[in-house]
Amino acid sequence: MRIDKYLKVSRLIKRRTVANEACDAGRVSINGKTVKAGAEVKPGDTVSVAFGAKTLTVEVVSVDEYAGKAGAPAMYREI
Repeated sequence: MRIDKYLKVSRLIKRRTVANEACDAGRVSINGKTVKAGAEVKPGDTVSVAFGAKTLTVEVVSVDEYAGKAGAPAMYREI
């Protein structure tokens, strides 16, 4: 799954366009490497997203095409 879609489905970022812009700005990295919006993410990867002065780092647990509000937090584990 593309990283921009994963960030939206897992509700780490509210909208996919915002996730896409974050990737283009270099604020998203997978396993320590800055990536573009089309980069693939898979279970076991470590994703870091910079929100201003704060950085959120999570481990990808599952990659689902759709997740409800209750199921979204099960897609990742905060590190």
